[in-house]
Amino acid sequence: MPRILILDEMAPQGLALLEAETDFSYHVHTGLAGDELRQALSEYDGAICRSGVTIDADQLANNSVLKAIVRAGVGTDNVDKLAATRAGIVVMNTPSGNTFSTAEHTFTLMLAMSRNVAPAYQSLLDGQWDRSSHTGSQLAGKTLGIIGLGRIGQEVASRAIAFQMKIVGMDPFFNQDQADKLGIQLVDSLDDLLPQADYLTVHTPLTKATLGLIGSEELAKLKTGARVINCARGGIYDEEALADALEAGQLAGAALDVFAQEPCTDSRLFGMPGVLCTPHLGASTEEAQTQVAIEAAQLLIDFFKTGEIRHAVNMSPIDSTTLTALSGYINMAYRLGLFLSQWAEGRADACRLEYRGDIAARDTDLISASVAAGVLEQAMSDNVNIINSRVLLKERGIQLAEQHQADMGAFSSSLTTQLACGDESYTVAGTLFGNNMPRLIRIGSYRLETYLDGVMLVFRHHDVPGIIGSVGTILGQQNVNIAQMSVGRSGPAPGGEAIGVLNLDCVPPEAAVEAVRQHEGIQRVQIIQLPAAGEMPPWLNA
Repeated sequence: MPRILILDEMAPQGLALLEAETDFSYHVHTGLAGDELRQALSEYDGAICRSGVTIDADQLANNSVLKAIVRAGVGTDNVDKLAATRAGIVVMNTPSGNTFSTAEHTFTLMLAMSRNVAPAYQSLLDGQWDRSSHTGSQLAGKTLGIIGLGRIGQEVASRAIAFQMKIVGMDPFFNQDQADKLGIQLVDSLDDLLPQADYLTVHTPLTKATLGLIGSEELAKLKTGARVINCARGGIYDEEALADALEAGQLAGAALDVFAQEPCTDSRLFGMPGVLCTPHLGASTEEAQTQVAIEAAQLLIDFFKTGEIRHAVNMSPIDSTTLTALSGYINMAYRLGLFLSQWAEGRADACRLEYRGDIAARDTDLISASVAAGVLEQAMSDNVNIINSRVLLKERGIQLAEQHQADMGAFSSSLTTQLACGDESYTVAGTLFGNNMPRLIRIGSYRLETYLDGVMLVFRHHDVPGIIGSVGTILGQQNVNIAQMSVGRSGPAPGGEAIGVLNLDCVPPEAAVEAVRQHEGIQRVQIIQLPAAGEMPPWLNA
């Protein structure tokens, strides 16, 4: 039964979804930090948070239980995504739940700042009727610069167009055709955008690239008297630079909903003319809080019930249909990786994958990650799965390369995996019979066909009479039953080198293995242990 930890206040509609799932349990523990947070996270399968808690590497260290974190909101800078990935934890967010509310708040601040709404109201509270001191500026005819054209940035643009503003946008991952449809003039750099902007708004996540994105140098490139808005993340604007620009008259106004340090109750900006600030209210509407709570709960429900991963910020999304269609190949790839890790000798330097046939045309990211998980599983104490396997492989200096070939070869689809260890390389290949029957079809240069499951005794030998019989006799004397046998030659003619694979009903005693090893016609013997037939990778079941 998945156990869910709720770390921040959450709308009751989201809790009701979890309550309705009889196979789930959840507990609300707010205000956790430090050791209390670390301990709590180690006891639950999934967690939901907002911005009130910070989950860093210390909180996730040695965590082998937690499988998913959902941020009920857009920004995930309060979650250490690299640490989560390394721990095999998927991190998801709810990007659409607060889109409208945040876009509307951006416009609220833009309008209120432009029309001096806050100081005008304060003057009435002070008993003054002073119209001339609060003359504002209209939006129509002005140019709005938008940095970041994701969901919120696009919604802000559509509202600005309704106010007859000109839109100039910058986003390295935004398509020109889409920009044309929305009426946005797309530019490539800040140097192209800033000089055109009467108003500037940012709608990007906070990353190393966007921290301090707008500082003194950038503000100086804006039109004199420009106004800026931030409803995204604190730290994208340099707040000291904003105050300097306001004092110098470079800026006419600044409207901030977010701050570099939150909660923020003391700032040089507070009280300055032209400044309007709110305490991180962008998503603070009843509708937004309800929507992100429902979406967060549903993400975890789908993840634990079907394996579906949507809105992940640290891995590729996985829908249940794709997972079902690829599960057989994911399982086969995992077994090939496990086989390689036990067959190869020496320190691994690189892992190369070759997809052939129908599978080469598919999205193979999950399959490749599954190979990596199998390669690393027995060599590490960490919890290895398809979320963290690539990161862990890279951390160990093992390069993962893929090649795709459309021609089928001997099978409609096949995967060849090669592990380079110094001057030696070890190759195995597999295919899938039906939807869920993985088969081993190659070891090195030897071609064969055998079950890819259970206990396997693999031995390289001279291709001469009596070898197989001798091995069978040794195992029989030790009461070890052979379930399946396959032999592969390195070439078409007899008398050369060959390889044998026996699927056994149990792990043979060391004395039996040593007796096989001592046979004069056998060069190498290795016991390979794989999951039983029909058994899926543990993280795929999870």
